[in-house]
Amino acid sequence: MTQITMALTKGRILKETLPLLKQVNIEPLEDIFTSRKLVFSTTRDDLRLLVLRGSDVPTYVQFGAADIGIAGKDGLLEHQGDGYYEPVDLGIARCKLMTAVPKGAEPYRGRVRVATKYINVARKYYAQQGRQVDLIKLYGAMELAPVLDLAHEIVDIVDTGNTLKANGLEPREHIADISSRVIVNKAAMKTKYPVIKDILDALAEVVSAS
Repeated sequence: MTQITMALTKGRILKETLPLLKQVNIEPLEDIFTSRKLVFSTTRDDLRLLVLRGSDVPTYVQFGAADIGIAGKDGLLEHQGDGYYEPVDLGIARCKLMTAVPKGAEPYRGRVRVATKYINVARKYYAQQGRQVDLIKLYGAMELAPVLDLAHEIVDIVDTGNTLKANGLEPREHIADISSRVIVNKAAMKTKYPVIKDILDALAEVVSAS
Protein backbone atom coordinates (compact mmCIF):
# COMPACT_ATOMS: atom_id res chain seq x y z
CA MET A 1 0.00 0.00 0.00
CA THR A 2 1.30 3.45 -0.94
CA GLN A 3 1.61 5.60 2.19
CA ILE A 4 0.86 9.33 1.88
CA THR A 5 1.96 11.97 4.37
CA MET A 6 0.09 15.29 4.35
CA ALA A 7 1.46 18.32 6.21
CA LEU A 8 -1.10 20.81 7.56
CA THR A 9 -0.56 24.35 8.83
CA LYS A 10 -1.48 25.11 12.46
CA GLY A 11 -3.95 27.83 13.43
CA ARG A 12 -6.61 29.44 11.26
CA ILE A 13 -5.63 27.45 8.15
CA LEU A 14 -6.00 24.15 10.05
CA LYS A 15 -9.49 25.14 11.27
CA GLU A 16 -10.57 25.88 7.70
CA THR A 17 -8.76 22.85 6.18
CA LEU A 18 -10.26 20.07 8.32
CA PRO A 19 -13.87 20.57 7.08
CA LEU A 20 -12.60 20.41 3.47
CA LEU A 21 -10.69 17.20 4.17
CA LYS A 22 -13.79 15.74 5.84
CA GLN A 23 -15.69 16.27 2.59
CA VAL A 24 -13.12 14.09 0.79
CA ASN A 25 -13.31 11.43 3.54
CA ILE A 26 -10.05 12.31 5.28
CA GLU A 27 -10.48 12.77 9.04
CA PRO A 28 -7.98 12.48 11.90
CA LEU A 29 -8.78 9.62 14.30
CA GLU A 30 -8.41 11.95 17.30
CA ASP A 31 -8.96 15.61 18.08
CA ILE A 32 -6.00 17.53 16.63
CA PHE A 33 -6.81 20.61 18.74
CA THR A 34 -6.62 18.88 22.13
CA SER A 35 -3.79 16.44 21.39
CA ARG A 36 -0.10 17.22 21.89
CA LYS A 37 0.85 14.85 19.07
CA LEU A 38 2.17 16.15 15.76
CA VAL A 39 1.44 13.04 13.66
CA PHE A 40 -2.11 11.72 13.30
CA SER A 41 -3.57 8.58 11.78
CA THR A 42 -6.69 9.15 9.70
CA THR A 43 -9.82 7.38 8.48
CA ARG A 44 -7.66 6.31 5.51
CA ASP A 45 -5.10 3.60 6.28
CA ASP A 46 -2.83 4.97 3.57
CA LEU A 47 -2.74 8.59 4.78
CA ARG A 48 -1.37 10.32 7.88
CA LEU A 49 -1.39 13.99 8.84
CA LEU A 50 1.43 16.14 10.22
CA VAL A 51 0.59 19.40 12.01
CA LEU A 52 3.36 22.00 11.57
CA ARG A 53 4.12 25.68 11.71
CA GLY A 54 3.16 27.31 8.42
CA SER A 55 6.76 28.28 7.63
CA ASP A 56 7.84 24.60 7.92
CA VAL A 57 5.22 23.05 5.63
CA PRO A 58 6.95 24.03 2.34
CA THR A 59 10.28 22.70 3.66
CA TYR A 60 8.80 19.32 4.63
CA VAL A 61 7.20 19.00 1.20
CA GLN A 62 10.22 20.29 -0.74
CA PHE A 63 12.51 17.67 0.80
CA GLY A 64 9.98 14.83 0.66
CA ALA A 65 9.31 14.37 4.38
CA ALA A 66 5.69 15.08 3.40
CA ASP A 67 4.14 14.20 0.03
CA ILE A 68 1.41 16.85 0.16
CA GLY A 69 1.09 20.06 2.16
CA ILE A 70 -1.47 22.79 2.75
CA ALA A 71 0.07 26.22 3.32
CA GLY A 72 -0.72 29.90 2.96
CA LYS A 73 0.48 31.64 -0.19
CA ASP A 74 2.34 34.13 2.03
CA GLY A 75 4.51 31.30 3.37
CA LEU A 76 5.11 29.96 -0.14
CA LEU A 77 6.15 33.39 -1.44
CA GLU A 78 8.54 33.78 1.48
CA HIS A 79 9.93 30.25 1.23
CA GLN A 80 10.83 30.64 -2.48
CA GLY A 81 11.49 26.92 -2.59
CA ASP A 82 11.71 24.54 -5.48
CA GLY A 83 10.84 20.86 -5.36
CA TYR A 84 7.04 21.13 -5.23
CA TYR A 85 4.05 21.89 -7.43
CA GLU A 86 1.16 24.14 -6.39
CA PRO A 87 -1.83 22.51 -8.15
CA VAL A 88 -4.88 23.63 -6.13
CA ASP A 89 -5.93 26.94 -4.59
CA LEU A 90 -8.30 25.99 -1.77
CA GLY A 91 -9.59 29.56 -1.50
CA ILE A 92 -9.58 29.43 2.32
CA ALA A 93 -7.94 31.68 4.95
CA ARG A 94 -8.09 34.60 2.54
CA CYS A 95 -6.28 37.83 3.38
CA LYS A 96 -3.88 40.33 1.82
CA LEU A 97 -0.15 40.91 2.16
CA MET A 98 0.32 44.68 2.45
CA THR A 99 2.52 47.45 3.70
CA ALA A 100 1.17 49.46 6.64
CA VAL A 101 2.19 52.83 8.04
CA PRO A 102 1.14 55.18 10.86
CA LYS A 103 -2.27 56.66 10.03
CA GLY A 104 -1.95 59.69 7.77
CA ALA A 105 1.84 59.35 7.37
CA GLU A 106 3.41 60.90 4.27
CA PRO A 107 5.39 58.47 2.07
CA TYR A 108 8.92 58.23 3.50
CA ARG A 109 11.45 59.72 1.05
CA GLY A 110 14.79 58.36 2.27
CA ARG A 111 16.06 54.84 2.91
CA VAL A 112 13.06 53.19 4.49
CA ARG A 113 13.20 50.88 7.53
CA VAL A 114 10.70 48.02 7.24
CA ALA A 115 9.80 45.52 9.94
CA THR A 116 8.44 42.16 8.77
CA LYS A 117 8.68 38.42 9.05
CA TYR A 118 8.46 38.27 5.24
CA ILE A 119 12.04 39.31 4.53
CA ASN A 120 12.30 37.70 1.05
CA VAL A 121 8.94 39.05 -0.10
CA ALA A 122 9.72 42.55 1.20
CA ARG A 123 13.20 42.62 -0.36
CA LYS A 124 11.76 41.70 -3.76
CA TYR A 125 8.83 44.12 -3.49
CA TYR A 126 10.90 47.19 -2.55
CA ALA A 127 13.52 46.33 -5.19
CA GLN A 128 10.75 46.34 -7.82
CA GLN A 129 9.71 49.77 -6.51
CA GLY A 130 13.31 50.97 -6.84
CA ARG A 131 13.34 51.94 -3.16
CA GLN A 132 16.28 51.47 -0.82
CA VAL A 133 15.32 49.54 2.27
CA ASP A 134 16.68 48.26 5.57
CA LEU A 135 14.76 45.15 6.61
CA ILE A 136 14.19 44.26 10.27
CA LYS A 137 13.11 40.67 10.94
CA LEU A 138 10.36 40.34 13.53
CA TYR A 139 8.30 37.27 14.39
CA GLY A 140 5.27 38.99 15.89
CA ALA A 141 3.78 42.23 17.26
CA MET A 142 4.74 43.89 13.97
CA GLU A 143 2.36 46.79 14.64
CA LEU A 144 4.55 48.05 17.48
CA ALA A 145 7.55 48.71 15.21
CA PRO A 146 6.35 52.05 13.71
CA VAL A 147 4.79 53.12 17.03
CA LEU A 148 8.14 52.74 18.82
CA ASP A 149 10.22 54.15 15.91
CA LEU A 150 11.84 50.81 15.18
CA ALA A 151 10.61 51.03 11.57
CA HIS A 152 8.90 53.49 9.22
CA GLU A 153 6.50 50.84 7.95
CA ILE A 154 5.71 47.14 8.12
CA VAL A 155 4.90 44.35 5.69
CA ASP A 156 2.32 41.97 7.11
CA ILE A 157 -0.88 40.02 6.56
CA VAL A 158 -4.04 42.12 6.70
CA ASP A 159 -7.40 40.46 7.28
CA THR A 160 -9.96 42.84 8.80
CA GLY A 161 -7.43 45.62 9.46
CA ASN A 162 -8.72 45.94 13.03
CA THR A 163 -5.33 45.19 14.64
CA LEU A 164 -3.66 47.86 12.52
CA LYS A 165 -6.37 50.36 13.38
CA ALA A 166 -6.12 49.61 17.10
CA ASN A 167 -2.40 50.41 16.94
CA GLY A 168 -2.71 53.64 14.94
CA LEU A 169 -1.69 52.15 11.59
CA GLU A 170 -3.38 51.90 8.20
CA PRO A 171 -2.79 49.55 5.24
CA ARG A 172 -1.07 51.30 2.34
CA GLU A 173 0.32 49.26 -0.58
CA HIS A 174 -1.07 45.92 -1.76
CA ILE A 175 1.61 43.25 -2.38
CA ALA A 176 -0.35 40.02 -2.90
CA ASP A 177 -3.70 38.30 -2.39
CA ILE A 178 -3.27 35.36 -0.05
CA SER A 179 -5.18 32.09 0.30
CA SER A 180 -4.23 28.52 1.20
CA ARG A 181 -2.76 26.26 -1.48
CA VAL A 182 -2.15 22.54 -1.85
CA ILE A 183 1.47 21.77 -2.65
CA VAL A 184 2.86 18.41 -3.78
CA ASN A 185 6.42 17.10 -3.70
CA LYS A 186 7.64 16.73 -7.32
CA ALA A 187 9.11 13.26 -6.82
CA ALA A 188 6.01 12.01 -4.96
CA MET A 189 3.82 13.28 -7.82
CA LYS A 190 5.63 10.77 -10.06
CA THR A 191 6.05 7.82 -7.69
CA LYS A 192 2.63 8.06 -5.97
CA TYR A 193 0.69 9.61 -8.84
CA PRO A 194 -2.61 7.63 -8.76
CA VAL A 195 -3.24 8.19 -5.03
CA ILE A 196 -2.15 11.83 -5.05
CA LYS A 197 -4.18 12.59 -8.19
CA ASP A 198 -7.31 11.15 -6.53
CA ILE A 199 -6.82 13.41 -3.49
CA LEU A 200 -6.14 16.50 -5.64
CA ASP A 201 -9.15 15.83 -7.89
CA ALA A 202 -11.43 15.36 -4.88
CA LEU A 203 -10.21 18.59 -3.25
CA ALA A 204 -10.53 20.53 -6.52
CA GLU A 205 -14.10 19.28 -6.88
CA VAL A 206 -15.02 20.41 -3.35
CA VAL A 207 -13.49 23.85 -3.99
CA SER A 208 -15.30 24.34 -7.30
CA ALA A 209 -18.60 23.24 -5.71
CA SER A 210 -18.23 25.85 -2.97
